[in-house]
Amino acid sequence: MWRQTLESKSFKLSRTKTEYLECKFSVGMYGVDVDMKLDTQVIPKRDSFKYLGFVIQGNEEINKNVTHRIGARLMKCRLASGILCDKNVPPRVKRKFYKVVVRPTMLYGVECWPVKIFHVLKMEAVEMGILKYMCEHTRKDKIRNEVTRDKVGVALMEDKL
Repeated sequence: MWRQTLESKSFKLSRTKTEYLECKFSVGMYGVDVDMKLDTQVIPKRDSFKYLGFVIQGNEEINKNVTHRIGARLMKCRLASGILCDKNVPPRVKRKFYKVVVRPTMLYGVECWPVKIFHVLKMEAVEMGILKYMCEHTRKDKIRNEVTRDKVGVALMEDKL
């Protein structure tokens, strides 16, 4: 029925590209899984999909989205390594660049997340790795995270989340 409605408005569904995601928002509402069909063709079901920069999962979790945001942040760091790791760039410029470009990439959409301690710890670990890389510290230097964070001048990730 909905296919005819779309086609009457000059929309055409692609039988090869159409997929669906089932969102289970409450536990008690579900019975037997039913195949979704477009005429006689079964439409594939997905566990997650990417939409407007978010990874949406049907099971109320955000693990894939957190991993995606971390990956996006690491890509920004790789692209910006000429600035973040250059000894000739003043620390205040590195700090400003980090706060304006790198951190917002990771925190995009975080206000919609049901954040758990696990996610905070994962994001803090990635952030400390980048900050230590910016300051040219290694784990062998045994410099505490608080010292590195004060040197760069950024707030705790937990405060931002």
